[in-house]
Amino acid sequence: MSIQWFPGHMHKARLEIEATLPRVDIVIEVLDARIPYSSENPMLAELRGEKLCLKVLAKSDMADETMTQRWIEHFESKQAVRACAVTTEDVPTIRRIKLLIERMVGRRDGKMINAMIVGIPNVGKSTLINHLANRKIAKTGNTPAVTQQQQRVNISDTVTLLDTPGVLWPNVHNPNSGYRLALLGSIKDTAMDYADVGFFAAKFLIANHAERLADRFGLDEVPPTELELIEAIGRKRGCLGKNNHVDLDRASRILVNEVRTGGLGPLTIESPSTMAWESAQTAAAVAEAEEKAREKDAKRKRRFKAKQKAQRKSREMG
Repeated sequence: MSIQWFPGHMHKARLEIEATLPRVDIVIEVLDARIPYSSENPMLAELRGEKLCLKVLAKSDMADETMTQRWIEHFESKQAVRACAVTTEDVPTIRRIKLLIERMVGRRDGKMINAMIVGIPNVGKSTLINHLANRKIAKTGNTPAVTQQQQRVNISDTVTLLDTPGVLWPNVHNPNSGYRLALLGSIKDTAMDYADVGFFAAKFLIANHAERLADRFGLDEVPPTELELIEAIGRKRGCLGKNNHVDLDRASRILVNEVRTGGLGPLTIESPSTMAWESAQTAAAVAEAEEKAREKDAKRKRRFKAKQKAQRKSREMG
């Protein structure tokens, strides 16, 4: 599924981030621990360059603990990057982020450390800021695009935090990443098809967490296909319409909400190795599409030149 959801305030936020970065000592990027790759904005990585970066894997209580540790090790294998996992319930761990920022940047001789906090929509950034500041500063909510403009927050005597709106990039090329972002609510529901996303979730869960599906929905046996699973969930949860047919949209909404709220237990929907493979496949597909676009443009130009030549010849003969 190709996601293209880039509200005007996000374009403005990108320009503001780009203009502010030279005055920033460290970037804090908040990721969803369930989808660390898909919630990592490549546009932000491009803007950040080699600047110090702290990757904060939020909502880690909803992710697989072992897989979260693998992601931390993956991120810390990169130069100038540290990573940590937090939950909204573990406030002491969140507040230790201030000390980690100070250690990464080093002594400033009394000068304030300027940190920028970034992240895609609905990843828990505002909740994190409120805990760091020990007061309600940022507006929170379960829908994307709550923060609309930059704001500065002093979170200690040494660290100033620049909060930015959640920025999703203009086009998510990896179709699986598009599905994952939609599944966990990082794009507005109006920009997605519930049944489409529900079928994606069903395929992943059948392959990896069949026992959880059986327990959660009271199934004697988990069906082998996505359609059969969605129909089974619909029957169990009363999503029946005319002639006793299952309403696939309603049943899909139930499955999507179970994943979002943790009803199926801690889930990590991508691993570093899987993402390395998907990234390579996506890059190859993008390169192929760009080559086809160049060939199409070249043909168009050749046809245009041939038409001009024919018109000149016609005028000369006339």
